[in-house]
Amino acid sequence: MRYYYGVQLKNRKGDNMGILDSAFFRGFIKLTEDGTRMGWHERNGGNLSYRIAPEEIKEVGGELRSGGEWKPIGRVLPDLAGEFFLVTGTGKYFRNVTLDPEDNITIAELDSKGVHYRPRWGLSRGGAPTSEFSSHLACHAAKKRESGGRSRVVYHAHPGNIIAMTFVLPLSDRVFTRELWQIISECAIVFSKGVGVTEWMVPGSKEMADATARKIEQFDAVIWPHHGMFATGETFDESFGLMHTIEKAAEIWIKIKSTGMLVRQTITTDNLKALEQAFPIQLPEHFLSGE
Repeated sequence: MRYYYGVQLKNRKGDNMGILDSAFFRGFIKLTEDGTRMGWHERNGGNLSYRIAPEEIKEVGGELRSGGEWKPIGRVLPDLAGEFFLVTGTGKYFRNVTLDPEDNITIAELDSKGVHYRPRWGLSRGGAPTSEFSSHLACHAAKKRESGGRSRVVYHAHPGNIIAMTFVLPLSDRVFTRELWQIISECAIVFSKGVGVTEWMVPGSKEMADATARKIEQFDAVIWPHHGMFATGETFDESFGLMHTIEKAAEIWIKIKSTGMLVRQTITTDNLKALEQAFPIQLPEHFLSGE
C-alpha cells in the first residue's frame, strides 16, 4: 500500500508506480496543495501544467498507455511537437488531486507537428485536460522560446486581491507593475520584468490564449481582469513563489487603500534604481520613467 502526503493512493495496480514516485509528480502535487491552502482554487478554479523533460518521460514511460485518439489542440505549435505535459483535468478540483491523482490529472502527448494531443496517463474516470489547455500550451511555446527551453511550468490561479485590483486600476502593464513594485522591496527583484495585464476576454477562448501568449513573451506573470493570473517559471517553487509574491503585494495594497488614509511614503523610482545596483536585475526603463 502506498501513501502520499499521508493519504492512501487508491486504485493502484501492483508496485510499479514510477509516475507517482517521480520528482516532477511530487512537485506538481505539492503546488496543487499549496495553492489550495492559499484559497486560490474555489470549486474547480485554476489549472496547472508542466512540460515534462525527455529524461523524465524516459524514466516513467513504461506506465504510459499506448495509442489513443488524437484530438485537435485548436492551434499549430511546432515548438512543442512531441512534447509531454502533466496537466490538471477540466472540471477537476485542486483539492482532490492528492486524494486521487489518476482521476484528476493527466499526462498528454503532442504529435509530431504540434497540432494534436492524446492522453497517455490519468483521467481514469474519463475527461480531458483543462479547458484552458490551449492557453497553457501557447504560453509554454512562448516561454520555451524566450527562456531557451528552461521554463517548464505554467500555473493559473484565482488570487482574490490581485483580482480586486483589476476593478479599480487601469488595465495597464505599467500601472500594475509600478503599484506592485512600490509595495514590497522584493517585488522588483522577484518580477523584475514587471507584470502583464490583458483585457477581459472569455476564458478558454482562442483570443484569450493568443493575448496571454503575447504578454507572456515579455513577462513571467500575466493578470486576467476579474478572473485571475498566470505565473510561469523553471520550477514549481519558482512559479508558486511568483504568484505568492504578487498576491502578497496586492493584499497589502488593498489594505492600504482600505484605510482611507494619506500614503506618506512609498518605494520611489530612485529606490527602485538603487535595487538595480544592489541586485543582479535590470528593470525596464519605461517602468522607471516618471513617478
